[in-house]
Amino acid sequence: MRLLLTLALLPLCFGASAQPAYPSKPITVIVPFGPGGVADITARTVGQAMAASLKQPIVIENRPSAGAVVGSAAVAKATPDGYTLLLMSNANPVSAGLFKKLPYDPVKDFAPIGTLGFFDLALFVADRSPLKNVQDLVARAKAQPGQLTIGTIAVGSTQNLAAELFKTSAGIDALVVPYNGTSALRTALMAGQVDVGFEVLGPMMAHLAPGPRGLRALAVTSDRPFAGLPNVPTVQASGVPKYNVASWNALAAPAGTPPRVVETLNAAIREALGKPDVQQRLQSLGVRAQASTPAELGQLLGSEILRWKQAIADAKIPQQ
Repeated sequence: MRLLLTLALLPLCFGASAQPAYPSKPITVIVPFGPGGVADITARTVGQAMAASLKQPIVIENRPSAGAVVGSAAVAKATPDGYTLLLMSNANPVSAGLFKKLPYDPVKDFAPIGTLGFFDLALFVADRSPLKNVQDLVARAKAQPGQLTIGTIAVGSTQNLAAELFKTSAGIDALVVPYNGTSALRTALMAGQVDVGFEVLGPMMAHLAPGPRGLRALAVTSDRPFAGLPNVPTVQASGVPKYNVASWNALAAPAGTPPRVVETLNAAIREALGKPDVQQRLQSLGVRAQASTPAELGQLLGSEILRWKQAIADAKIPQQ
């Protein structure tokens, strides 16, 4: 009887210990933005370093769409085996407040893995602008209500909502003017068509120079200075307390992905972000490399959803 019982239990024991090694084939990371942007380059930089430690290729697949919806939906519906991942960003919580209905649940349909990095927005003016700091900007807006113009990219973007949140936080009345992209916003700033612009730091860095076609950064929007611009203060330090906006990128998997797979991927992120060449590459994009636990990413996602829903409501932006 003992022999028969032992033989009967052998398949169960063998099955429990014979889980296939992960990863055993290439991993696809869906980036819900076009190639060449900060999110895309971040995914490729970190993905290449992760591939070295995981000993499997990481393939970047771009699926751009409004609000990152198409790419996010594809991952939410993918098999939860760790071979299809999402390059998550603050576009995901923004979309939760901007769209009446999404083809996925932004929290329940994903398994957080970990953050890759945070990157600042900044307030930019033309180099010849008389505005020297955030205090000048706020003083002018209060002296001339409704006259100050703030340029951003599309309505509902992080940049656009950051400008709306700034108005509320600083207690000013200003006109937010949306443009169809970073190049158009930059041209408008240089031509003096808008007084100040809110944009991601990375694509503007090369234009921070004196002269008629140069720009200046008045402040960065997160709660700490950017290492690449040590003389540029934060908005908080410039007299607008509690204002803190930073874009971020992270990796997430479909809900139901085994915990051991999530742990393996999180460890690979940490190893990748610890490499000096990865840190330097990200800093050149205006990105501060920073890993997190899966739980911390889940908390970030939840808090960002609440914050941007409120910002969208305060700005009276209609849901799409």
